[in-house]
Order: sequence, then structure tokens, then C-alpha cells
Amino acid sequence: MFLQTKKPPETHSRAGGEGFRPDIEGLRAVAILAVLLCHAGIAVFAGGYVGVDVFFVVSGYLITRLLLGEYERRGSISIPQFYARRARRILPLCAVLLLFVAAMSLALLSPLRATEVSGDIVSSALYVANWHFAAQSVNYFQLGVEPSPLLHLWSLGIEEQFYLVWPTLLIALTWLGRRAGGRERQVLWTALTLLFAGSLALGIGETAANPAWAYFSTFARGWELALGGALALLGPVRLPWPAAQGLGWAGLGAIVFAVLSFDAQTAFPGAAALVPTVGTAALILAGPSLLARRGPSPAATLSLSPVRYVGRISYSWYLWHWPFLIFGAVILGPLSTLAACAMVALSAIPTVLSHHLIEEPARRAKGLVAKPARGLALGACCMAAGVLAGVGLTRVQPTLPTLAAARAAGAGALAREPRPEQRARAIRPTPLQAPEDIPRPALEGCLEGIEGTVSHACVYGDPTGERTLVLFGDSHAMQYFPALEQIAIAQHRRLVVLTKRECSPVMVPTLNVAESREYPACTAWRASSLRRIAREAGRGQVTVALSGDSKTRAYGPGGELLTGAANAAALEAGFASTLEKIAAAGAAAVVIRDDPEAPFDVPSCVSEHLHDFGACGFPEHAAPNREFERRAAHTLGIPTVDLTPEICPNGLCRAVIGSVLVYRDNAHLTATFARTLAPWLEAPLLHAGGAGG
Repeated sequence: MFLQTKKPPETHSRAGGEGFRPDIEGLRAVAILAVLLCHAGIAVFAGGYVGVDVFFVVSGYLITRLLLGEYERRGSISIPQFYARRARRILPLCAVLLLFVAAMSLALLSPLRATEVSGDIVSSALYVANWHFAAQSVNYFQLGVEPSPLLHLWSLGIEEQFYLVWPTLLIALTWLGRRAGGRERQVLWTALTLLFAGSLALGIGETAANPAWAYFSTFARGWELALGGALALLGPVRLPWPAAQGLGWAGLGAIVFAVLSFDAQTAFPGAAALVPTVGTAALILAGPSLLARRGPSPAATLSLSPVRYVGRISYSWYLWHWPFLIFGAVILGPLSTLAACAMVALSAIPTVLSHHLIEEPARRAKGLVAKPARGLALGACCMAAGVLAGVGLTRVQPTLPTLAAARAAGAGALAREPRPEQRARAIRPTPLQAPEDIPRPALEGCLEGIEGTVSHACVYGDPTGERTLVLFGDSHAMQYFPALEQIAIAQHRRLVVLTKRECSPVMVPTLNVAESREYPACTAWRASSLRRIAREAGRGQVTVALSGDSKTRAYGPGGELLTGAANAAALEAGFASTLEKIAAAGAAAVVIRDDPEAPFDVPSCVSEHLHDFGACGFPEHAAPNREFERRAAHTLGIPTVDLTPEICPNGLCRAVIGSVLVYRDNAHLTATFARTLAPWLEAPLLHAGGAGG
């Protein structure tokens, strides 16, 4: 069944008149090699992630050219045939990859990690992985947080969403153009211009405000595909040889420049993405003129057989290289650059095999080509296989029952647990629940986001209380909210929550680790919070409980990022300044020392050792350069609460105490365990704030 529109004679041979473009096949090789070298960790190619942007422009160009060419030849576009072609081309190989990842996750990953990957598999099978990872605010460059073996499929999600929408939109636009008096081309140009401009503006704005979302968002990336579509609508342009040479070399130079000069600190995609995408457009535009004449040129270089072969297998190599890197790190530990390069090279084996045995046969199978319904059925089966693999991976993971809240003793059981608890019939939270066992205010907008500079009201405890308790700091402060809430309710105090992600309460410029850059929003938020504390002190008695991540990195007066003793000295001075400002406002302060950090993800470890919790304990390690808050408080006579003995009795940090899982990752306490620490916090807060009132 065809969706019919009248063929506009003025578009004949403009968009679809070109034949096969060997230079574009070679351009895919440039894109995939840039990505591979970047992901292998070769520093000089740190900007190789722009290879994905090259792919986007190429995809927008080829798909639009294909659709317009069919429209010009037939006067119609077959939606079933288009989707069947896409299904044969993309889905079988992707399904094989998802099954491979599910099997490797089952064999190599902890039950908790495997469960997390199962969600990645399902979202990838449904081609919404980009939104899945955007929702998690994943930082694509921060590889120390155990990235998903399917993280790279975010780009495939964007392309598939484009393939889903663009053919139908193209038909609608040509229909509107015909109804407007044969102005199909004008309507298409108007739509592409609006799409390009709107998406680019959104991408630039969101890159500044919400970089993770911008990176994964179809809306913020759509302009790159629209740029390729505009090139297809423009059709082959014949340029003078010197002009084509200049344009082609400039385009290739722009891509190489981005690969060599961009890095993880580059604000991307944003305006920076114009460099590789416009460069790609220049190469595509110059190609027909360069290929029409023999002689050295970028198009001729890209058309060499070895280059074209790499481009031909680029889809398969893109799929396989990333899981090899991730699972290689699971098996071997953190990969050196040389080891990462070896993993990428090793991934060439399944790349070549799957390209010739799966990708090409599925794409060219006569029975599938002749009957689009069969291709669509194949695609549906491939998607279903991926979903079932993800769901099945979750179902086979071992776990423990959830302990009733009333029986969760936590730190209260230490007096009767001289030795670490080794096993339990039930725990709270279970390892699978631990990542979500976070304090209530964090779910209610009271852990301010990266860009925020002012906290909301966020009042808990007894809202009518005459005395006020303020919780001030980053997520390491927020983790103590459950205990402070109990104390505030018992003492009839208002509890004001002033917390912000990655923003320690030190009066010094600090590093935003998630985005690897300076954190001015933290400085502004800290000043705003101190003013809020001063206002609270003006209405009655206030006690401020401060805590923060002791791994905070400070910037020096010259804008340099500090390390070691210099960093500790700057943080100590900044923390002392914060304490002095709190005292000047008329409020009392109590410092809660940062909790010990585990060398691994504790819930993942427990999920692997459900009958031997002791395997997930770790020794407390002294870190003098992380004691800045204690030193600053001691100098100023401010009381400090050290909960380390309750987390690490006798110097051994336990994974489970009183049938309660202590950590929800490697550095944050579960809300359940934090609640059981209230007795150790109550006396210092009472003493600092005064018992009366």
C-alpha cells in the first residue's frame, strides 16, 4: 500500500538524481575511526566523539535522498517498504548484540549491575536508549562510574526516532505544498529551516543549562539530521574544480580539527557541534564535483577501497567496540590506553563476522526484499528478542526478601553485634532497592540540581517549632536527613534543608565533577544559603548541621585546579570561612564528618555475596588531606560528630549492620541506615542548640 502524493515536476532529478557515493562510504570510515580512537582513550583524539555527529549528517542526507528519489521516480513513497529496509539493515545485528550483552552481563556482572543493564537492554531494543540515559543524567565522558555496555546506543535511538517520523512528515509536507499550488520545494525548505534553527537554538541553550539532557536529546540533535536533509533537498551541485577542492579540504579539516581539539570539557553539542557537522556538509556538497574528475582530492581519498571497507563495516564496528571495552574492564580491571586499543582491535573480529554473516545477508535477502511484510516481521521479532533478553536477565537474578521497616535495627544493633553480620533471611533495603533508598527531600526538589542557585522552602520537622535546625551541604549532607528529621520532630524543631548536588559548604570555588568544570552555580547557591541561614537566625534559635564530600576539589587564586595538600589547605580555609559566617549570623554549628568511602559499589557486592556479607566489608583508611572540615572546626571550637565508629566498628566498615544495608552506592548511606544514626546525632545537636526553648 502506498501513500500517494502528486509528483512535482520541478523537483525531478534534483534530490534523487545522484547514484552511489563512494566518498560518503569513506566518510563513514572517518567517523567510526574518530569514535574508536576517542573511546580507546588516546588523548590526542579526545574529540573523536564528533564522529557520531558526522554519522547524523550523513544519515539525514542519505535517508532524505532515498525518500525524495523514490518520490520523484514513482510520485509516491512506500512507508512499509521504507521501514522494512530499515528493519533489515539495522535490527538483526542490533538484536544479536543485545543478546550478547545479556549473556555477558549474566556471566560477568553482579546481580545488581546486571539488573541495571537489563533496563538498558530493553530501552535499546525499543530504540529509546537516548531518553533512558538522559533520564539517568549519565555523563558520557565520566567513565569512572561504570557506564553501561549499551551506552553508545543512545545515538542509534536518535536515528531510529528520526527514521520513524521523517518519512511521514515528508509526505505531509509535500501534500501541503501541492495544496498550496505546487510549492512542495518551498514548503520542504521552510520546514527544514525551521527544524534546523529551532533544534540548534534548543541544543545551544540546553548545553549550557542541562548538558546531559542536551547530549542525548533527539530535539537538541535534530538539527544535525536536518542539515543532512537540506543537502539532499539541494541535490548535486556542480562546482568549479578549485572551489570544490577548497570546500572539500576545508570540510575534512573541520572534522579533523574537532577530533583533535575538542575534549570532555568542550560544551557539547551546542554551537561547537557546528564545526564537525558543517565540515561534513562541505564534504558532501563538494563530492559530486570532485568525483566527476580524476585527480587527488578528499573525495578521491575517501573513495579508496580500504577506506570504503572500513566505512562499510562502520555500523557493525560501532555496535561491538563499546561492549568489548566495558566487559574488558570488568575482566581485566581499569584498562590502560594500550589495553583499550587492544579491546577495540579485538572487537574487529565480531565486526567483520557479523557484517558478512548477519548484516549483509539480512539486508539483501531476496525473500525479505520482495515482501516488505516479511522485513517488518523480522524487525518486530528482533525487537521482541531484545526486550525478552532484558526482562529475562532481571528475572534470573538472586535476591533476598525485604525486611519489615519495624525490624530494621541498623546501627542500633551494634551493641549486640560485636562481629560483622554474615548473612540474613531478609535485609532492608535489598541490593536492588538500595539505589532508590534515598531521603525524601531529594525526591521533592530539595537537593538542588547542578544549575540551581537558590533552594526552595524545604521545611520539615515541626513547621511551627520556635527553634530551627538547618541541614546545609551537598548530597553527603542530605544523606543524614532521615536522622535529623527524627530529631527535629522529637525536639519540636523546624528542619530547613539547604542542599545542592556536588556543592560542599566551603567558601571557595570548586570543581563540578559531573561536568568537569568550575562550578559558579555552587558559589552562588552557597551565598544564597548563608543569607537564608542569617534570616532564619533572625527569627529564633538556629543550629546548622554541615557536611560535605571530603573529595571536593578547589580552584586556586590563579584558576588552577588544586590537588593534595594545597587543595586540603584551600578547603580548610574555605570551610573555616563558612563556619565564621554562620557564627556571625548568630547561629550555632555542628559539623558531621564525611562518611568513609568504599573502594567498590557496596550493593553490587552484597548482591553477589548474599550469604557472606563479610566479603563486602572494607578497612577504614586514614586520608589526612580529607580531614579539612575536622581541622577547621577544631580551630574554631565547633563541635564535630564522627559517625565512623558506627559505620566501621573497630576499623572495619561493614556492608550490613542490624540487617540494614549501610551504603546505597560506594559513598552514600542508605536512608534506612542513616535513620538509625539519630541517637548519635541528637546529643551534639541538643548541646549546640541549647536544650531550652
